Amino acid sequence: MHTDLLYDLLEVDRQAGPAELLRTSRAVHQLPYLVLSLLAREEVRMGEPARAELRRARARTEHYAELARGLEQSTGVRAIRGLRLAGYYPSGLLRPQGDLELVAPGEAALWRAVARLVADHPVEEIGVTVFGGRPRHTAVTLDWPAADPLVDPWYRVGLCTAALAGDLAAVPVRPVLVAEDHVECLIALAEEGLRRAFQVRDVVDVLMLAQLPFDPVETAALVAAYRLAPEAAALLDLAAAHVPLGPLAGVRAALEPEVGAEFRRREAAPAARAGRAARPRHGVLLRRTVTRDDWDGSRCIPFEHGELLLTPVADYLLPADGAAAQPRDAAALAALHAWDATG
Repeated sequence: MHTDLLYDLLEVDRQAGPAELLRTSRAVHQLPYLVLSLLAREEVRMGEPARAELRRARARTEHYAELARGLEQSTGVRAIRGLRLAGYYPSGLLRPQGDLELVAPGEAALWRAVARLVADHPVEEIGVTVFGGRPRHTAVTLDWPAADPLVDPWYRVGLCTAALAGDLAAVPVRPVLVAEDHVECLIALAEEGLRRAFQVRDVVDVLMLAQLPFDPVETAALVAAYRLAPEAAALLDLAAAHVPLGPLAGVRAALEPEVGAEFRRREAAPAARAGRAARPRHGVLLRRTVTRDDWDGSRCIPFEHGELLLTPVADYLLPADGAAAQPRDAAALAALHAWDATG
């Protein structure tokens, strides 16, 4: 891995030099950290501001790794996608990673992990989303300021009871992801293609994974079983234009018949035929609470404008479709106070 690849991926003229490479990389989420760590490894002259930014980036990565280890030991949640992909990068190189993504084996484990994060960090925002049918799944994001919040992005930890959320339509929720670690990383990376276009950092991730042994037929079968053949093929096609795929070239070839089959399956799926997706429901924060240590899950209370979602750390409104904001929120608070008085 050299800066030459990033000059090409970011379409920066090499004659413009490392300063222009770094400047251009700042338009891409978290990519400056990879550029800075590469420049340091290549012993490019670097002033104190750049060295300080790189030190903070390394500290951020180390903090995420410590959080993941501690939470896995205490609650059973485990890292997925970003942190695990970072483990395949050469020593000293920082993978572009804006957040820590964790999957919980169940709702009780999720809320235990959330409660610990709230207790140990200056968490300012807690977002909640529920999705899926039965069983219902829960996703929580927690944000708190970085050491230098004027310069660095906030810390963000995302926890979910589903390893792969799908597109909430033709690609279903897949609660569990089980495979060899590097195959899991490829599948989790391909899942990103359901929500966004693949980017520069994804090409670099593929380059790192391409150094590992993949069984083409077995890997393609697993990718197809997780309903991600089109996304994995698109990811590998993009990467192949810039980096050698190594054993992943065989995976791409084995995926070819699976791509059309998956598109046909999606077109025939009931949600696709109906022309609508199951909508995730985003919680509207009503209040933070003292941690309810005796709760091992959330509680839903129906009321006229939707549902109250009471959790171990905060209470939310899950609005019904079409409910007007102000009357809805006022009614939700009134219903919450009524529950306090009786519940």
